[in-house]
Amino acid sequence: MRSTILAGPILRRTSCERLVFWLASRTPLQFRLLLPERSPLEFSGDRQQELQVGERCFIQLLDLELDTPLPADTLVAYDLQWRESAQDEWHGMADWAPELCYPGESLPQLVIRSRLEEILHGSCRKPHHAAPDGLVAADGWLEQCHQQPLKRPAVLMLSGDQIYADDVAGPMLTAIHQLIEELGLYPETLDGALVANSEELFASPLNYYRRSELLPENQSNQSLQQRFFEGVRKPIFTTSSADNHLITLAEVLAMYLLVWSPEPWRALSDYQPELSPERQQQYQNERTRLAAFVDGLPAVRRLLAHLPTLMIFDDHDVTDDWNLTAAWEQSAYGHPFSRRIIGNALVGYAICQGWGNDPDAFKGEPLALLAAWSQKPEAQQQDQLIDHLLKFERWHYHLPTSPKLLVLDTRTRRWRAESNFEHPSGLMDWEALTELQGELLHHDAVVIVSPTPVFGVKLIEVIQKIFTWFGKPLLVDAENWMAHKGTANVILNIFRHARTPANYVILSGDVHYSFMYDIKLRHRGGEPHIWQITSSGIKNEFPARLLDVLDRLNRWLYSPRSPLNWFTRRRRLEITPHPPVSASKGERLLNRSGIGYVRFNEQGEPVCVQQITAEGAVDFVADTTTEAATALSR
Repeated sequence: MRSTILAGPILRRTSCERLVFWLASRTPLQFRLLLPERSPLEFSGDRQQELQVGERCFIQLLDLELDTPLPADTLVAYDLQWRESAQDEWHGMADWAPELCYPGESLPQLVIRSRLEEILHGSCRKPHHAAPDGLVAADGWLEQCHQQPLKRPAVLMLSGDQIYADDVAGPMLTAIHQLIEELGLYPETLDGALVANSEELFASPLNYYRRSELLPENQSNQSLQQRFFEGVRKPIFTTSSADNHLITLAEVLAMYLLVWSPEPWRALSDYQPELSPERQQQYQNERTRLAAFVDGLPAVRRLLAHLPTLMIFDDHDVTDDWNLTAAWEQSAYGHPFSRRIIGNALVGYAICQGWGNDPDAFKGEPLALLAAWSQKPEAQQQDQLIDHLLKFERWHYHLPTSPKLLVLDTRTRRWRAESNFEHPSGLMDWEALTELQGELLHHDAVVIVSPTPVFGVKLIEVIQKIFTWFGKPLLVDAENWMAHKGTANVILNIFRHARTPANYVILSGDVHYSFMYDIKLRHRGGEPHIWQITSSGIKNEFPARLLDVLDRLNRWLYSPRSPLNWFTRRRRLEITPHPPVSASKGERLLNRSGIGYVRFNEQGEPVCVQQITAEGAVDFVADTTTEAATALSR
């Protein structure tokens, strides 16, 4: 029997006064929430935003402000009930979602933490990667402590690449197309491509593993094809490609359903398209890996129903190298086909991720344009929505927790290299950085979520700089905080500002390995104290041999006494790596998929840092054998 609820509920932004949920359903529904010892609370009016995205698919955005606040640090069972009309009976979660409960319980439970004492964080979840799913490991970890409210994380922070819109397995694309047909997800016209609309796209011989060929063959489009579709071919760091790049909005929405819930998979067949012998082998290999991913989805769905979950985009949520250089932007946004591809991914992000981070930011024109497209899914409405979201400047957000949590948008407000459009843009422009500094003033401690590490591995950044000199920044993802002089100087000056926090914790992902740095300013008495904590990926890993070589070379070339340290922008900093306890002698980087865990003390300092993996938790500890000015000093 097909379930009415396709995906969710995903518990999004929460406080004692407000609860936000995201769901997807096959039919329009009415919802109400039952909390202990309270009358039922119905989602009506502005409390429920229902977006129809297909004939049989509705995205439900539920936002409930509570007249009587919930108690903090207390287990609260909740029952999110639905019905199709006022004449129908209410369906409780014990009936429609018993698998979302941990053993011995009849309802899922949430906890609103009074302080940001613990957090889970991670990025980069590629469904067809061979690594285990870190969200499954997180669910297993939570099962062991879910009945202890003071051990519950205050939030699960997904810091980028929640989907890989630009790197899709063949079997995943097959599942996406089957789900589009089953749910009747809206078709669309396509301007500037060899196919006129989504129907022609799905029937085209270029539909599987050949989508990079869909641009018209003319001289003006060659640079666009190389930038947009071939920019992801990185011989040094990754072998991913854009052969199955998501194009239509229906494809993007279907992928979100398929990576967050097992329900959409239940009615799909094992259909395989006609492929060359080489592609058939690739398809079967991807199918095996994808099957393991699907097996873990019930645990992932349960985890997301129990923990407040926040998100922010990185490049793969839209496309690899997204806004990396001004030249890339000129090419990609100047062509209607690539502009639509980017726009569709951004619309999907807004519906499935962005809204739940900060519902207030989407009130007014953003929701009005989403509703207009939902009611009349035609090209004009879709283009108006995309145009607005491409100019939208409220993707970033903060939580008024203690310590304060700041989530950065490092993708859309770039500081462009005006002297050479081929050089990497700064991750945030001057105006955005000024706003960030204003948010930091007069706080003793903050937790900053930056999808890309502010302080990374120096050798890798040097390699990226070398490729930039040769005019090939796209080949190595040459985007880091130090790649643009203006951005680098401003962010370092913010850390040195006398009225900004004494303790910073920076949580990051993106790089497909995990590490921890302890950072202090030289000659400043230990303040500010900065910790760079990176957890990546959730379901992705760096090529093992290559990472081992880069790690070793980095330690040799940037040893404490190396003169190379004085040629870096961070020479005024003392950076001490905290190696994983399981590492071999000298290793600083952990190459194992999982989810990061951080526990803070009352001063906002991290006192426990772990990577929770399928094999267990790995601790990061201080290296007492290394001088403060370490092999990674800048």
